Order: sequence, then structure tokens, then C-alpha cells
Amino acid sequence: MDGTVLVADDDRTIRTVLTQALTRAGCKVHATSSLTTLMRWVAEGKGDVVISDVVMPDGNGLEMLPKIAQDRPGLPVIVISAQNTIMTAIQAAEAKAYDYLPKPFDLPDLMKRTARALEQKRRSPAERAVDDDERPDDLPLVGRTPVMQQLYRLVARVMNTDLPVLISGESGTGKSLIARAIHDFSDRRTLPFVTITGSDIRELEGPARVLARVRGGTLLIDEIADVEEELQARIVRMMDAPGEYVPRFMATSQSDLSAAMEAGRVRQDLFYRLSGAQIHVPSLRERVDDIPLLAEHFLNRAEREGASKRHLGAQAAELFRAYSWPGNVRQLENAIRRLVLTSRAEEITRSEVEGVLGSQPETQPVLGGGEAEKLSTSVARHLRRYFDLHGNMLPPPGLHGRILREVEAPLIEIALDATGGNQAKCADLLGINRNTLRKKITDLDIQVTRRRKLM
Repeated sequence: MDGTVLVADDDRTIRTVLTQALTRAGCKVHATSSLTTLMRWVAEGKGDVVISDVVMPDGNGLEMLPKIAQDRPGLPVIVISAQNTIMTAIQAAEAKAYDYLPKPFDLPDLMKRTARALEQKRRSPAERAVDDDERPDDLPLVGRTPVMQQLYRLVARVMNTDLPVLISGESGTGKSLIARAIHDFSDRRTLPFVTITGSDIRELEGPARVLARVRGGTLLIDEIADVEEELQARIVRMMDAPGEYVPRFMATSQSDLSAAMEAGRVRQDLFYRLSGAQIHVPSLRERVDDIPLLAEHFLNRAEREGASKRHLGAQAAELFRAYSWPGNVRQLENAIRRLVLTSRAEEITRSEVEGVLGSQPETQPVLGGGEAEKLSTSVARHLRRYFDLHGNMLPPPGLHGRILREVEAPLIEIALDATGGNQAKCADLLGINRNTLRKKITDLDIQVTRRRKLM
């Protein structure tokens, strides 16, 4: 390595170890226990990379990151912290830190990250921009409510263990993001993160191929309750005999897996192997106070991607908080994307929000009339209300497809539920080809759960 590294940490041992290791690697090192001294060095133009602790006697290292970025644009800052919670990692990402490592860190790993930071510093801004585009500018989790703080603490406790993790929650809550965060902030973060479904292990050699892909990293089994019993047995055998490189196993489930086990849809031995640690991801209805924060996050991201600047008006924000969000964070993100494209001014109004949310599924039934009311009458009333919400403006183009999608999705979901998730029976019930049904399930993002159905 070639360059000057500024080290700021109030632990004398850490300063000594880093100074010795970096010096042996060929770097010049300036070490201090004071943020004030560090900021003076940065302002004087010293250093090619900064390694800084968070909690220091004279301040917080994370709070200094915006000032460092202002004084020295492009100077990489690697944050190390004994406060190894998921929130610290998120705050480091929000503050645009180059990298984040929880203490105790692995010294060779820190050296590799420092070498990469020095290499990035030497490259031109255009070359660095390519790398920035390849790294998604997104937070693994957004939320500050008590239920999310509890989730962060639980994630922090399990991330550096080898326990299998079972992650449950409704569709759209971010179960896969939780799994990815656990991997990205764990000791296995430099190893592969592989997501599979039952189809990946259907063939005889499927488990072996999966284990070869993951190579001791993290293996996430998506919607484990939907995996057929025969394939569940293969997963059990794969967990019992993973070969030379033992991966960390995680699984997601929309349903209560313990109830599924009692109902006979999930093998007991698989349930007990996967539930070393259980994490429940709350629905958006359980963390209403996070909705404004999430909306602002998605609006800012859209602006960074080139969209016009937008913000929610007071009444629009109130409606966002009052809405039931059956599709959770994923639905909220899609709503924001549509509002950014269709709103007429910088401030998004309540009527514009009503126009977007009015065409999305709600927890309350759309049919609001009496039992004798025809379906066509109820749909007509709903459509008139949708047009009225737009005043003198027409709804966005593509109305026919949107309306058909909103009718088709619940029809297929209810038919699947009535047939116990059996796609052949469901296709017959609907009067469509099975391949057509499969395509619609994929296109409409419908979750299929197999279960025994008493017909």
C-alpha cells in the first residue's frame, strides 16, 4: 500500500496496532485520540484515507463526516465502532462513509478495505463514478420507531453468530433486506449471499450446486413454507451435511411457521433446524411513525435518479399515515414513484395521493353496497369516484391495464386460496391454461401457499 492514513481512536491499543500494521504495509500513519486534531489534519490537506472511531472524548465521528466531505470531497472514511448495532451501520451509510466495520474487527479485513480505499482515492472522479453507480445508493433498513429499534437490536445480536435465522413478516415488509443486512454486516460479508427457492434443489444435483455457489457464505431460502415436503427433506440433509464449506442458513416466511408445522405443511426437523433465531419484521401498520421518514427517503432517491423535486403536503402526509398499506413498504415505494411522475407541482396534494391510493388494494373491501348490489354497480361507483378525485384532469394513461390488474389480482388470490394453492385446480376453476396462470402469478407478484384444503 502507498499513501497516508489518518487514524482517530481513543483506544491506545487500537491506535498502536493500526499504526504498526499500516506502517509495515508501506503507509504513512498519523494517529490521534482527538476528533479536533483529526479535523485539523483533514483541513490542512493531510491524509489519503481516514479510519475513525464513532464515540470519541471530544465528539462523535459520524457527525464529522459531512464536514469532512465538505472540506475534502472524495476522501474515503472508514468507520469503526464498538456500538455494533444495525443503526450505527445505517447512520454510517446515511453519512456517506466509505465503509463500516464493527469492533472487534478483523485486522486483515480492515487492511484490505484500506487498500481498496487508497486505490479509489488515486483513481479519477469519472472512474469512481462508475463504481458508485454499481453500488446501489439505498439503505438496508429505514425506520426509527420502537419496534424497528427492537428489530435492529435483535439483528445486531445475531449477525456475528452462526445460528440459523428464520425471518417472518407480511409481503413487502423487507424480509430479504433483513437477511441481506445480517450478511453484509457479519463476518461472512466477503463471501457469497445466495437466495434460493424450492425449484433450485428440485433436481438430484441441486443441493450440491447450491452449496458450491454459496461457498461458506449465507444461504437464504425464500418462503420456506411454500417448499414441497420432499424438497424440505433435502434441505434438512443439506443442513446436516453441508460439505467442506459450511454456510449460514436463513429462511423467510410470510406465514407463522410454527402453525404451519402443526398443520403438517412444514417438517418438524426443518423447523427446529431453521429457528435458531427468529426475527419478525413488523408491518407498516405497526410503525406508522416511520411512514413520513420512508416517504422522504423514496422522494429523495427519486430526485437523485433525475426526477423533479417533490414533497408531501400536510394533508397528503396525513393521508399517508392514515392509509392501511396492505402491501407495506414495497407498496409505499411504488406509490411514491407514481406520485413523482404524475404530480403537477413540487408539493404533492391530498387529491393526488387519493388518486394513486384509490387504484391500489386496501384492507377494506372495495364493494361497499348491500348484499344484493351487483358487482358491476360497485365497480362503476368505485371508478366514478376515481375519476372525480382527478377533478378536471384525466387519470394517468394506462387506466385499462391498471383496472384489470386490480380486479385480476384478488380474483386469482382468492381462487388460489379456495383451491389450497393447487395451481392445476386453480387454473381449471378460472378456466385458463396452467402456464397462463403461472405467468399471471409472476407478473402480479402473487404469493402462493400450498396447504391441505378440505373440498
